[in-house]
Amino acid sequence: MSADTDTASAAVEGPARRSASPWVLMYHSVAEFTDPAEDPYGITVTPAALEAQLLWLRARKLRGVSVGELLRARAAGRGRGLVGLTFDDGYTDFLTHALPLLHRYDCTATLFVLPGRLGVDNVWDPLGPRKSLLTAEGIREVAAAGQEIGSHGLLHQDLTVAPDDVLQQELRGSRDLLRELTGRLPAGFCYPYGHLDARVVDATRAAGYAYACAIAPGRLAGPHALARTHVSQADGPARLWIKQLRHRVHELRRVVLP
Repeated sequence: MSADTDTASAAVEGPARRSASPWVLMYHSVAEFTDPAEDPYGITVTPAALEAQLLWLRARKLRGVSVGELLRARAAGRGRGLVGLTFDDGYTDFLTHALPLLHRYDCTATLFVLPGRLGVDNVWDPLGPRKSLLTAEGIREVAAAGQEIGSHGLLHQDLTVAPDDVLQQELRGSRDLLRELTGRLPAGFCYPYGHLDARVVDATRAAGYAYACAIAPGRLAGPHALARTHVSQADGPARLWIKQLRHRVHELRRVVLP
């Protein structure tokens, strides 16, 4: 493991592991669109919507940070007021639309990328629309801008149905490629489609990742299956408040109840 990964590993073994999971928001694409039919999977927010959501966090004295930064802060007892920000798939629009807003509001984020699909598009979404993915140079630019780069696997495959050799390539192969691209091993992984099972979680841990992000991991919840809250174009102040409250209630039940 790299020094950065060792630090992150220590973070998830510390106080954060024994308490409720952090609130982590899940984004994908940030782009202009007007017709909901242009976003059939509900994965796109406009720059204006993202800015309004970051302003909502600021108004509530919250700041968005990468998952790695969040876990390290929680382990050191400094996690109060921090919310995780994640962007899945590594779309080019992260560089053009999301990054300037993150800088404007003093936020960082974790961008989960697919080193096996550099510079192509989201072929796994049959309904489209086609969205370009970052090139190797684009990923390096994001990393140089102070954002965390994590792995989303090589090709965006459902790992729960992948044979063992494919699973290892998706986990270890993508990690090695990202080290070649950025000069450091990624600490975090994100399960494509949010699909996971005990075999996949165990393999992710064994591959050397300090943490992994899911969506709704259920009984598998933990450092290698962190729950996240999906954020959409429709999420204004009221909906965000409800989602925050829902997270708090869910985590209280998970920690308190046997």
